[in-house]
Amino acid sequence: MAKTGADTPRERYRAQLREEVKQHAWQQIATAGASALSLNAIAKQMGLSGPALYRYFAGRDELITELVRDAYRSLADTLAATAAADGADLAGLARALRGWALADPQRYFLLYGTPVPGYHAPEDTTAIADEIMRTLLDACAALAPAPADTPGTPFADHLAAHRDWVGDHPATPAALHRFLVLWTRLHGVLSLELAGHFTGMGFRPELLFEAELDGLTAPLA
Repeated sequence: MAKTGADTPRERYRAQLREEVKQHAWQQIATAGASALSLNAIAKQMGLSGPALYRYFAGRDELITELVRDAYRSLADTLAATAAADGADLAGLARALRGWALADPQRYFLLYGTPVPGYHAPEDTTAIADEIMRTLLDACAALAPAPADTPGTPFADHLAAHRDWVGDHPATPAALHRFLVLWTRLHGVLSLELAGHFTGMGFRPELLFEAELDGLTAPLA
């Protein structure tokens, strides 16, 4: 019986070559940033012509989309595994996020850094991003609301009427508020750390991250 799909030698070769292209792309991004990504430069490194490589990726945007999907999938799987092991503990999830970011800063910046000029991610990438959000939302909902998150604040009232971004998740406005504050503050610390802005300041960034985390995960007193 003839082999079909990914079982054929041709499809296996195609998959392997696409993976090799992505590895070269990450190397380019690490050197010059995602905005400088060039399929022609990758083709030259691989000993291929530009037109030959375009048989595997239609253009720069398709390649970036594959990298974005891979990065989101990696983070979503990391957080899901942490949640399964730790019972969706919010502090554990936040530390897993930091560990994932430190392991590959360029992967982190592709998702949460400066947008690539002219690139627009397709809608299907948001489905994986939603997995990440829901995992963290579950953990936020499991905590008693902190004083700054109590319902009745102007922002909590606003969130009660503007929650389309969470779909059918049953999180309260207080949990949504906690999630947004945690997401923005921890990403702020991570982005500054990974970009080297704390270098030479004489303190340990991981302790700043932990100090922020202590305040953001504190239960109602």
